[in-house]
Amino acid sequence: MKTNLLKIMGPWDKGCVLDKHTLKSVPIGTWGNGHTRFDTTYTEVGEALFQLKYRSDYSKVEPLASILNTVVLSEKMDNIGFVVPMPPSDTTRNRQPVIELSKRLATKLNKPCFTDILRKSKTETPLKNVSTKSQKLELLDGKFSISKSISNPEKGPWNVLLVDDLYHTGASMEEAVKVLKSYKCINQIYVIALTWR
Repeated sequence: MKTNLLKIMGPWDKGCVLDKHTLKSVPIGTWGNGHTRFDTTYTEVGEALFQLKYRSDYSKVEPLASILNTVVLSEKMDNIGFVVPMPPSDTTRNRQPVIELSKRLATKLNKPCFTDILRKSKTETPLKNVSTKSQKLELLDGKFSISKSISNPEKGPWNVLLVDDLYHTGASMEEAVKVLKSYKCINQIYVIALTWR
C-alpha cells in the first residue's frame, strides 16, 4: 500500500501520518436529504480507511495494520511496551475500526493492546462540526481520562504507541497524550494515524 508520510510535531516523542485522506472531492449534486453529494477520489490508504470506517469492510484491517507495522518499524518507534487505540467518537458501532486496527497492529508487533486505559467522554458538539484547533481544544478540555489498570507498574515505565484513524488539527491527539503522560507507567509516547485531512 502506497504511503506519503507526514511527520507531525506535538507533545509526543515521535509521530507521523501515513497519507492524505483524499486527493480531490467535486460536488455533483444533492442527496434526498438536501446534503451535497461529492465525487471523491481517495488515496490508497484513504480509500481503505473509508471502506473500513463507513462501509464496515473489516477485510481492510489486515492491509492497514500491515502498512502501519511497516511504518512503525521504519520510523524507529522503538521498544514499544504496548499499543493504545484512540477512544472512538461514535460509540454506537458494534465494532470499532481503530480498536480493531490497534489490536491487529499489536499482534504484528508482538505487544499487548490496552483498549481500556485511555477513555474519552462525549463532547457537547461533535468535533467534526468544529473547524479550529482552539475550539476543539476547548471542547476536549477534561474529556480524556486514564484508567490506571496496569497490574504490574513496577516493571515499567513503558513506551506507548497511540493509534488513530484521521489526523486534522491534532487537538484530540494532544489532549490524549497529555493524559497518557500523567500515568507513571508510561515513558515515551509515539503516535501514528492513517490519514490527514
